[in-house]
Amino acid sequence: MRTLHRYLTRQMLATLGMTVFVFTLLLLLGNVLKEIIRLLVNRQLTLGVACHSVLLLIPWVLGFSLPIGMLTASLLVFGRFSADQELTAARASGISLISLITPVLLLSVAVSGLCAWLNFDIAPACRVAYLNLISQASIRDPGSVLHAGESVHLGDYTILAGGKDGTNLSDVEVAEFKTNGETWSKGASGDLRSDPAHQQIILTLHNAFTWDYKPGQGWLPGLNGGDWTYPIPVGFGAQTTMTVGYGDMTFRQLRDRLNDVERPTGPIAKTPKAVQQLMGDARTPVLVYLHRMVAFSFACIGFTLVGIPLGIRAHRRETSIGVAMSLLLMLVYYSFVVLAQAWVNHPERAPFLIVWLPNFIFQAVGAVLLWRANKGV
Repeated sequence: MRTLHRYLTRQMLATLGMTVFVFTLLLLLGNVLKEIIRLLVNRQLTLGVACHSVLLLIPWVLGFSLPIGMLTASLLVFGRFSADQELTAARASGISLISLITPVLLLSVAVSGLCAWLNFDIAPACRVAYLNLISQASIRDPGSVLHAGESVHLGDYTILAGGKDGTNLSDVEVAEFKTNGETWSKGASGDLRSDPAHQQIILTLHNAFTWDYKPGQGWLPGLNGGDWTYPIPVGFGAQTTMTVGYGDMTFRQLRDRLNDVERPTGPIAKTPKAVQQLMGDARTPVLVYLHRMVAFSFACIGFTLVGIPLGIRAHRRETSIGVAMSLLLMLVYYSFVVLAQAWVNHPERAPFLIVWLPNFIFQAVGAVLLWRANKGV
């Protein structure tokens, strides 16, 4: 039994290393082709800075390539194990499938722990460092600091743009927090331009309406239509840090952000309910990204439970079949994540729970398939 366990563990580790390397390379190439090569061609990056950027992306990419690598390795190893009649020989020796795959299941738990460590802290920190590095080189691209449909915090400003096309914005809302009050404004459209001399971007709202909060006076109407300009400092300088969206926050940062939203303090606590509703439900997007981070970190267990019996049923040695099946399963998994993120503005649908559905489905289906495979069905 120990010989079989060592054999399967070696096969899984070797195949996992190969598949993770391939998928990491592919995902890195996607980011390199999209951002880094463009900056190199425009001479906004040196070769050394470009290499540094790629190294910073590796931990973030590993958070995605490790689960799909574990799934592909399970399909390939047990597909070969079944095709070579090794599984039949093990069963003939009185060894059950469940006892045979115990080290593989333990390996999936260990890889899930590694994914959690990467996703909770290391990957977001490296991603933020990468974004800061790119932002310093992308000084002429101010639109990169905002994300459509997502609140972004820059200094004393909180900005929410419903839509973004380059530097052109639509449905823009801005909250500016001051020591003596708060200003809230909304514009049907807006645009961004860079001001590298002062390490800031200039946000201009068109057809804007503003309200000012003054202690003891409440909310007072301000501008009624027209243009309104905000000079916003961002991370273009070496001594500043660009504020990122929820998808690039660490687990602790997301928890702190959730606490801020649930128990607001300072001027934001005095914001009228009507204005809070206009700004949207800020709690749901944080919950979606928080639950997504945890759920995806432990996806390796469900992928392994599904991959082992599917590999046995496929009964093939071909690598292409295993890769195709893993990509199809990953597409199914990510469809739930995409659906949850598309519903962040619909808290009544509980999108933060949807990200857990593929984990539960994969684990349940995998357990049933393993039971049937163990019985020889």
